[in-house]
Order: sequence, then C-alpha cells, then structure tokens
Amino acid sequence: MNSQGNNLLILGAGQYGVMAAEIAKAMGAFGRIAFLDDSFCTCHPECNDVSRQISLIGCFADLSKFAGEFQYGFVAIGNPSLRRKLVEQLQANGITLATLVHPTAYVSPSAKIANGCCIEPNATVQTGATLGLATFVASGSVVRHNADVGEFCHVDCNAVVETLAIVPSETHIACGSVFARTPVNGTSHGEGANA
Repeated sequence: MNSQGNNLLILGAGQYGVMAAEIAKAMGAFGRIAFLDDSFCTCHPECNDVSRQISLIGCFADLSKFAGEFQYGFVAIGNPSLRRKLVEQLQANGITLATLVHPTAYVSPSAKIANGCCIEPNATVQTGATLGLATFVASGSVVRHNADVGEFCHVDCNAVVETLAIVPSETHIACGSVFARTPVNGTSHGEGANA
C-alpha cells in the first residue's frame, strides 16, 4: 500500500465540510481525513480554534504540497463554480474524487452516480436515475426514477426531482420544492428550481 492509503482530503472546512467528514467516517472506507480551506487557513491566528476541532492542514493553495498524502479528495463547497474549479484542481493533482454516500441513504443499484457526489442521510436516488459530477443530494430528498441531475447541482433537503426530469448543471433545487419534468410543449422546470 502506498503512503496515500485510503486517506481523504476535504476542500472546505465549513459546516458542509464537517458534515462530509461525518458521512465519510460513517462509511468506514477512509483512513485519515483532513481539510484545506482558505476561510479557516492555519496561517491566520484567529483560525486556531477551528484547526483544533478538525484536522485543518492548510489553504487551497497548499493542495499540491499535500497531494502525495491523499488518494481521495472531496469538495465540500456550495458555490458550484468554485466547486468545479476545485474539482479540476484535485484531478490535476492526481487525486481521485470520492463519492460519499451515508449508510442510511438508499441508492438504487441501477442508478448512475458520478464521482465527487454526496448523498446525505435518508436521501433516496431511485432506479435508473443519474447524478452528474460533484452533485449533492441532501437529507430527505428524493431523485425519482430515470431523472437526470446535471453536474455540480444541489438537491436540497426534502426536495424532489420528478421522474424523467432533466436538471441542468449547477442548478440549486430549494428545500422542500419539486423540480418538475419539463412538459413536451413548454420550458418550465417547475417550482423551487434556480441556478
């Protein structure tokens, strides 16, 4: 085994990053879990409290320095444009994108889940559904059968993506809303969807 083992580097040490680490721990698939984050960078003295609570090892600019220590990486950033940029940086540094699936989530064996996705506790991804690169499916949400959710999307808590719906990349579907299948003669995507 190389020095990377099953170590996981999470980019983003905010609330979502901490939740991602909890999901990773619940999966039991990773060894060391550490964080990089510009907002809580260890080079700033005011961030010492955060770095004591989690294994915060540096800023995003330090990624290449730590790449040899981590086989897997996950981007825990809500902003889809920044998430895309950081995913590209992980890939450029030879780090495999981790897919995080909480043990209480249901993912159909026929669903297609791209790398870098996070499926939170009690979420459901049904038969034949597809999740694009680095998409988040939040707690209690349901991606119905044969729905297609694009890259860098966020299906927020208790939201539903209807059967056969096609969700454009970088779409945020608000908590408790429904992303409806586009009618054959219309262009509406339904309630609660915004880019």
